[in-house]
Amino acid sequence: MSERTLFTRIIEGEIPCYKLYENEHVFAFLDINPLSKGHTLLVSKEPAPSIDQLSPDSAAAIGKALPILSHAIKEATGAIAYNIIQNNGREAGMTVPHVHFHIIPKYAESKHSFTWEPESLDTSEGKTIVDAIRLSLNE
Repeated sequence: MSERTLFTRIIEGEIPCYKLYENEHVFAFLDINPLSKGHTLLVSKEPAPSIDQLSPDSAAAIGKALPILSHAIKEATGAIAYNIIQNNGREAGMTVPHVHFHIIPKYAESKHSFTWEPESLDTSEGKTIVDAIRLSLNE
């Protein structure tokens, strides 16, 4: 059996949290190291280390819970906007190897930003990538 993650321990009640929402597949609680007031973590109860390893049922439950939580957080906090961030793998910034989404409220005075400098997609590179991904989808 794989090692239980921090999030599994929170879900099981071993570690206390500020729980916001729970159903059969997901668990949501306030981040104890928030980027802004109301920063929430939506965690799959299934202990998959990345979203591509998550079951369809768990993925669907996350998809259903995200708008519900986002609306409630925005309304309760008075946030003007919010970011939803999800990382997969340590190299992508994931610190707990357990599928989770950050819902991060944005306020007029917020300083956090998740912007980047986009580049142009080369036509031949685009076709090559599309062909490779379509091949993987058909396997």
